[in-house]
Amino acid sequence: MVIFSDLRRELSQGMPPGRSDDDSVRRQWWAALATLQDDLLAGSDPPRGLWLAAPLPALYAPELLQGLRGWVWTPKQIGTLLPTPPLLPGGAAAKDHGSLPGLQRLALRDEDGTDPLLIVITPAVQVALAIEGEAGARRLLVRFDAPALSSALQLLDRRLQEDAPVQARRLRTSLRELGPLHHDPDLAMRFWPRLSERLAAMAPSVTLQPLVRAPDGAGRGPEAEGEDRAEVGLEAAAQAELALLEALTHEVRTPLATIRTLIRSLLRRRELSPVVRQRLEQIDGECSEQIDRFGLIFLAAELQRQPEWGRPLSATELARTDLSQLLLQLEALWQRQLARRDLALTLAIDPDLPPVLSDPTRLETMLGGLIDRFSRSLASGSHVLVSLQPAGSRLKLQLSSSSPARRAQGERSDGATGPGDLVGPVLSWNPGTGSLQLSHQATQQLFHRLGGRLTERGDSSLTVFFPVAAG
Repeated sequence: MVIFSDLRRELSQGMPPGRSDDDSVRRQWWAALATLQDDLLAGSDPPRGLWLAAPLPALYAPELLQGLRGWVWTPKQIGTLLPTPPLLPGGAAAKDHGSLPGLQRLALRDEDGTDPLLIVITPAVQVALAIEGEAGARRLLVRFDAPALSSALQLLDRRLQEDAPVQARRLRTSLRELGPLHHDPDLAMRFWPRLSERLAAMAPSVTLQPLVRAPDGAGRGPEAEGEDRAEVGLEAAAQAELALLEALTHEVRTPLATIRTLIRSLLRRRELSPVVRQRLEQIDGECSEQIDRFGLIFLAAELQRQPEWGRPLSATELARTDLSQLLLQLEALWQRQLARRDLALTLAIDPDLPPVLSDPTRLETMLGGLIDRFSRSLASGSHVLVSLQPAGSRLKLQLSSSSPARRAQGERSDGATGPGDLVGPVLSWNPGTGSLQLSHQATQQLFHRLGGRLTERGDSSLTVFFPVAAG
């Protein structure tokens, strides 16, 4: 039996060991996808070739999806929730519209794992991309060499023979129809510099998290097994919901990241008029804000899927963080962000504050999400005050507004949205603004994970307490 872990091991042969954490390796994955599609596969001629991917479609450029024949392995739970998922091509809905007639969808096995994998074969470009490795030793695998690709295709052919023999024959036919393949030895030299450029410009929150966790209820009695089956059913539905949320995040963040890259390339031109430059900078800011917001939404969903993630990180996992300096660095960015909604910002920091214990790599994005969540329901012309001061063995970060009038209707006095506004445990919908945002519970859990404690009292004040670092 062929599983995708075998394929990843085959692609990793001869590659140096990984040293990345999950977040950084998934940023590499997103940058690699953009580089592949925008720099290696883009051209004036219609594409011709094939692609194979798991656990979700990795390609997103419409002209590629239309022209290439594809096979994608997706979690079975997606089909459990929606027989024809609208966000994943290959189902009846996609075929009815004739959008992706060349795509076939197959089911992942529990043993396959959930790390992303993509192989693309065209007459001019042949490449395999995958993520592989244990925690703390993660790595992005990119293979252009013919022996590695040939071995990978042989494994995929065997897998298709096990899953769908008809599709295995179609894969072999598609490969023959491509004719002689041109191996370009310069592909790697073109690929890696462009990947580095994209990584340098990419927001830290552009990530793709794992989808599925296999339930474990073996070896128990009939009654317990019945309970397990019910729990597994709920678990499957929840996992399918997360898979759809990931697909939605993919659909939103990918074009935004592409737009932002194009905008930043335009901003490097010197001949731009001040008005055009200002407009482009506004677009860049909006894209970054939404990319970060969707990154936080998915992180919150992961905390729901894996409750053990909800525990606060230990003191050894947290780092001394100069929260005062971090706020000063973010002040100008927040002022521009709030100014787009006609809001003003004042930062008040007590002098000589000690560092706190937190995760600085996550904290910057979380603080940005907190500003966004707090300010979205403020009336135009409001003033936001962000203050930082000591509070015993903690530092108190407080957000308050000079205008308590909020557009949101149906909020409780504790600041949490009313029951009718919740969209599951992760999201809430503000009917006054029409915006989707992190729920009160999800925001609390995220800060709890980072060593903080979030409280909301009233409808115009929000406070986070951070533990002071010892020594």
